[in-house]
Amino acid sequence: MSERFQLIDAEPVTAVPITVLAESELEPWLRTQAPATAAWVKAQGFKGKAGETLALPGANGAPQCILAGRAADTADIWRIAGLATSLPDGTYRLDSGAAPLQAALGWALGAYRFERYKQDKRPRPALVWPGGIDRGEVTRLAGAIHRVRDLVNTPAGDMGPTALAGAVEEVGRAHGAKVSVTVGEDLLKQGYRAIHAVGRAAADPPRLADLLWGDETKPRLTLVGKGVCFDTGGLDLKTASGMQMMKKDMGGAATALGLAEAIMAANLPVRLRLLVPAVENAVSANSYHPLDVILARNEKTIEIGNTDAEGRVILSDALVEGSREKPALLLDFATLTGAARVALGPELPALFANDEALGDALLRHGRAADDPMWRLPLWPGYRGLVESETADLTNAPEGGMAGAITAALFLEAFVEKGVAWAHFDTYAWNQKARPGRPKGGEALLLRACYAMIKERFG
Repeated sequence: MSERFQLIDAEPVTAVPITVLAESELEPWLRTQAPATAAWVKAQGFKGKAGETLALPGANGAPQCILAGRAADTADIWRIAGLATSLPDGTYRLDSGAAPLQAALGWALGAYRFERYKQDKRPRPALVWPGGIDRGEVTRLAGAIHRVRDLVNTPAGDMGPTALAGAVEEVGRAHGAKVSVTVGEDLLKQGYRAIHAVGRAAADPPRLADLLWGDETKPRLTLVGKGVCFDTGGLDLKTASGMQMMKKDMGGAATALGLAEAIMAANLPVRLRLLVPAVENAVSANSYHPLDVILARNEKTIEIGNTDAEGRVILSDALVEGSREKPALLLDFATLTGAARVALGPELPALFANDEALGDALLRHGRAADDPMWRLPLWPGYRGLVESETADLTNAPEGGMAGAITAALFLEAFVEKGVAWAHFDTYAWNQKARPGRPKGGEALLLRACYAMIKERFG
C-alpha cells in the first residue's frame, strides 16, 4: 500500500534531504552553511517563497539537498506535499521544516493519481518513511482519502448505484463488516419510499447499502452519505452546464465511506453503521413529479417543490433509519446545496449541528488538521419555510432564501430528538490544484471528522 503513496523503507543516508524554509527562515539558515552554498542559493534567486524549490548540487553534480519554500502560515501537512509530483525521480527524506507524520501524510496525498482511464507519466519520487511516526495512521488516512477521490472522479457511467453499493461491500469485506443492500421494489417493502421515488426512473435501480461493524457493546456511531450518482435534475431538468459536474453528486457518500474505512482500519472502539442511499436522478416515464407527495420512513409527508432538490429527499429515509437506534453520534455528508457554495465557496464546507459541544469539537479539529469547515445556524425562525400547505414538509421552499439552512432544517425533521447530529454540506471537489490536493474529487472534512471521532470514542 505504501508504494502507492511513494513512501518507502530505505537507508536515510542514501536519500536526498529536503529542507523546508519560509522567507523569514532563509537568512538564518544560510548563515549556518558554507559560503559557497550561501552564494549559490543567492545566485539562483531562491527566496523561500511558497512553491519554490532549489536543488543544491553535490561534488558529482547530483543534488545533495533540496530546498523547498513555504508560506509562513502553511500547515505542516502541505509543506512538502507538492514535491511528490514535482521532484525528479529519486529517493528523498525529510530533513527539517515540517512535523514528520503530517509531512508524510501530505506527501502521500500529493502522490495521488487517477489513472483508471489514462496513465500519469509524471515522475514518481519516493520519500523515506520518517522515523518514529505512526505509519498506520498515515496509510489508513491516505488510503481512505485516495478511495474517496477515486470514487468521485469516476464518471457516472462507471459509478452508478450498483457500483457505489459495490464499493461499500468491498470496503466492508476488507474489514469484516456485515453489509446488506436493499434494491428496487424491496425499498418499498421496507418503507424506504423516498429513496425509491427519487431513483425509480433510472435503468440502474435505487438501493440502500447498510454496513455494520464493531462490538455491539460499544457506543453507536452512524454515518450517512448522499449517494446521488448522477443528477439530471429530474423533470425539473438542469441545464447542460448545471449537469456537467453531476458525477460528483455522490461525494457525500464517498466521504462517509472513506471515513468508515479509516475508522475500521484504526479499529476504533465503536459500533459503526454506515447508510448510503444510492440513486440516479434520471428522467423517464416513471420519474417522480413536481408536487408529488411522498410518505417518508417516519410517516411524515414530503411535497416535492422541485425534483432537483432530491438529495435531501433520499437522506430523509436514511436519517430516520440511522437515528432510530439512538446512536451516540449521527453524522451525514452531502453535496447538497449551491447556496452553501455561494456563501462559503468550494473549499469550506458548511457545518450544521444540533449539539454545541459537537459543533465546537468539529471546528476545533478542522482548524488543527487544516481541514476546515464553517458553522451555519439551524435557525429556528426559518422552520416555517420548509412547511407545506399540502404536506408536512416541502423539499424546495419558495424564494430560495437561506437555501443551505432550510435544507438542513428539512433534514433535522428526520432526526430523532436527543440524538447528537451534525450535517455537512460539502463540495467534495477541488476546483484548482494545490499542493497535496489535485484538481478533482476531494475528501473534505474526512481528516477533521476522524480526529474528532478518535478523541470522542478512542
